[in-house]
Amino acid sequence: MRHADRTVGAGSGSVGGVSGVSGIGGSGGTGGWRDSAARYALLPLRIFLGVTFIYAGIDKLTDSAFLADSGTGSMGELMRGVRDSSAVPWLIDLALKDPTSFGYAMAFGELAVGLGTIVGLLGRLAAFGGALISLSLWLTVSWQSDPYYYGNDLAYLMAWLPLVLAGTPYLSLDVAISKRRRRQGAQLFS
Repeated sequence: MRHADRTVGAGSGSVGGVSGVSGIGGSGGTGGWRDSAARYALLPLRIFLGVTFIYAGIDKLTDSAFLADSGTGSMGELMRGVRDSSAVPWLIDLALKDPTSFGYAMAFGELAVGLGTIVGLLGRLAAFGGALISLSLWLTVSWQSDPYYYGNDLAYLMAWLPLVLAGTPYLSLDVAISKRRRRQGAQLFS
């Protein structure tokens, strides 16, 4: 709990001298700019990652060279080029059994992750998918980067983790669906 999120003293609704506890997903607080900033702090990250993954998926789907088994710029050539320097060569071998299908799976996975993140539908699951994609790319394509921080896939992996933990608690379909279910549940028992 942050110091600014608590009010010390005896007031109505206080527990142990602390009342008005707020934060991400919490209730109460003063409603000032700090509360708003804290509430929406992950929104720029969510938009950036969502748009980036949508773009990456569309880019792969519209690049016929990428979706080929072999040839310049193909998924197959990329996988063969990084196989020996990869941390998980067995994953590369799996992809090389059918590079075109693996390329389509990667592209549609990125699209699903990006769209889920942007609209906030199954937000934690979408972020977890993004983290898995980034982890697999770091362990395969970016693994040989020296020093390690030159490989951008590790940074993407770390960027997904706050969204895995927090989900999409604001401006999302997850929240709208949850509110609707609560209203319907309240109507059932009224």
